Amino acid sequence: MQFSTPTTRITDKWLFGLTVVCVVALLVLFTDKGLQQSRDYYWPALKVLTDKQYSDAIDQVMAAPDAAWREDNNPMNAGLSDEPVWLRFTLPVTRINQQAAYIEIGYPLLDSIDVWIHSGGRSGKFHAGDAEPFEQRDSKYHGFLFPLPEQEGSATVFMRVQSSSVVKVPVKIWQQKAFWEHISNTNLVMGLFFGLLLAMALSNLFFFFTTRTLTFIYYTGYVICLGLTLATLHGFAYKYLWPEQAWFQSKAISLFASTTLIFAVVFSASLLEISSHSKRLATVFKVLAGAFGLIAASALFLDYAVSIRLFLVLLTFTVFLIMGVAIWLARKKVSVAGYYALAWGALLVSAFTASLDNLDIVSINVPSQVLLVYGAAIEVLMLAFILAISYSRQRDFMLAAKEDALEQEREAVRAKQALIELQQTTQDELEYKVGERTLELEIALRELSEANRELEKLNTIDPLTGIRNRRHFDKRLQAEGRRSRREQTPLALAMVDIDYFKSVNDQHGHSAGDACIKHVASILQQQLKRLSDDVCRYGGEEFGIILPNTDTDGAEQLLEAMRAEIAAQPCMFDGKVISLTISAGVVSGVIAFSDEENSLLKTADERLYLAKQAGRNRVVAKQ
Repeated sequence: MQFSTPTTRITDKWLFGLTVVCVVALLVLFTDKGLQQSRDYYWPALKVLTDKQYSDAIDQVMAAPDAAWREDNNPMNAGLSDEPVWLRFTLPVTRINQQAAYIEIGYPLLDSIDVWIHSGGRSGKFHAGDAEPFEQRDSKYHGFLFPLPEQEGSATVFMRVQSSSVVKVPVKIWQQKAFWEHISNTNLVMGLFFGLLLAMALSNLFFFFTTRTLTFIYYTGYVICLGLTLATLHGFAYKYLWPEQAWFQSKAISLFASTTLIFAVVFSASLLEISSHSKRLATVFKVLAGAFGLIAASALFLDYAVSIRLFLVLLTFTVFLIMGVAIWLARKKVSVAGYYALAWGALLVSAFTASLDNLDIVSINVPSQVLLVYGAAIEVLMLAFILAISYSRQRDFMLAAKEDALEQEREAVRAKQALIELQQTTQDELEYKVGERTLELEIALRELSEANRELEKLNTIDPLTGIRNRRHFDKRLQAEGRRSRREQTPLALAMVDIDYFKSVNDQHGHSAGDACIKHVASILQQQLKRLSDDVCRYGGEEFGIILPNTDTDGAEQLLEAMRAEIAAQPCMFDGKVISLTISAGVVSGVIAFSDEENSLLKTADERLYLAKQAGRNRVVAKQ
């Protein structure tokens, strides 16, 4: 069940639309920037050998007449073919703008490439391919790169390309300086993209740990597998992750693409709550996830051409199924379904189009790898926004449920009052109705008691930081004092205060001050190592920490770690970096008599002020 008001839905639509516009604008900006670069490269005209009788050896290929060759597109795409393909092209000059040049083949998934360059009576041969360990390449470039002769003159280039995957050969002739500038910009953009994926994966993993909601872990798995798929497509995975595993490189695309779709299917079913709308559709989604799991497992043994064809068949069905279900649920007024259809449409359409381009079924101007990056960037950001919307609406639903509980409590109180009045005015019917009303009263009181216990729990949470408050601290301190006295174990207390907090409010405003308090509270909570340890907001910018069964040295080490972590991690607010430090007073002892824990707390507070008088940003554990 999803709770939302008309105002909330209108706001979500505007925010979602703004997100889409911003992402598309950024992609257009990067694309335009790439188109405006100086053309220090060009696409040579390719010819493909069509007469197989000349294709046995390079000598025969070089001797083949012109009639045995036909002109082809650049990029040349032979689709899924394990037959060797011979290419030829002629370069009028081997230098661009009086500078040395490279031959670049921008498709990193080719198994074997042999290149012969004939220029000025000299010949040179190069070999590359991802069927061999990456370290054996002459150029440590994630694609394939071959230098042209540095002397002036024309050149004729022959290529022999063979691969168990798609045989796609995009050939560019680059000026060397311009090429490395282009690679530097490209690596920057790709680094930002993969950094975005990593940030999305980690943030949703943390959400899973805090909420135990499986949707977040499904999304995390999806983002990680998507990143590995795109890293493999661009050659970065082979270069950085498994450079010695040529066998695994040949299986990686099928493996990671299939696992990506496994998480995509289960994430879709979880986010859209398919099981609550249709049991049959839920079963179909489970079968689809299992089918992609089988493809992922068999990808390690099947030939790439077989596994990728099976994957594409299931991918086509999955694209139409997920989009159709999302549109169907959107028509049923399921709040996130429409946003979901737009977000997934961006990636699924780009992936489907890129797959058709790789199989040479359609031809597009944008490289398939770049198209996938664009689609993934749009989809990942949109899905993160959709998860935020879903989480916000679940929180609203919980607040509404609490309001209902309070209303039930008020009804119980009114029922109790009516019972009292009835007892006063209907004395004659007292014996008959006492048993019946008493039973009703017990039920009402039981419900009231349960509601009061829940409210008592809520009253111990600090609304700003989400950690425990002063009320909880006082009760916990009393309980741990009794335990220390009973078991004769040390009890450590610490009082922590944010240094110069007033100046933060004065310089940046109270909103920034609240953000700093939440930032410090989060770090203090993260540094606790045991479930029995407790950090509470004591008041304002001051925090109290209870460390049962801890001596002075142990408590001092923990507080020092907290102080160092806060000093190393400034608070980010509205684009500003706000550096923070803390001062702390620490004390530990075994409680010997009743109420001694309050004396211990007073000592910790005195040591806190000693730390401030000594210059702040320090922990005082001894006087």
